[in-house]
Amino acid sequence: MIGVLALVFAGLAALLHVYIFVLESVRWTQPATWKVFGIADQRAADITKPMAYNQGFYNLFLAIGAAVGVVLWIVNGTGDVAGRTLLIFSLGSMLAAALVLVTSGRKYLRPAAIQGTLPLLGLVLTILA
Repeated sequence: MIGVLALVFAGLAALLHVYIFVLESVRWTQPATWKVFGIADQRAADITKPMAYNQGFYNLFLAIGAAVGVVLWIVNGTGDVAGRTLLIFSLGSMLAAALVLVTSGRKYLRPAAIQGTLPLLGLVLTILA
């Protein structure tokens, strides 16, 4: 049961990071998106677009790692070293990124919690499974 929960939370973390990728790399200059990230105006969104584009792909790569780990674990079972290793690395990296975000200031506490809760739960459950 712990393994199933680990896979569920890892899958949800991967989906969240795909969503973040879409916001940062695809929809960054749309007003609804830049308002979510606290960007002041269209000019600021245009200026920060290259940074957001790059950052979005980091999120996508972490999501892909977690998704591949989930698939390997489903196909090969909970004893699969490659799947477990990918999950631990990807989820741990997602969690570390959320912790780094917290160090950026108090206003980032909520986004860091959103970004880091699913990976934290997935990571702990993956280790326990």
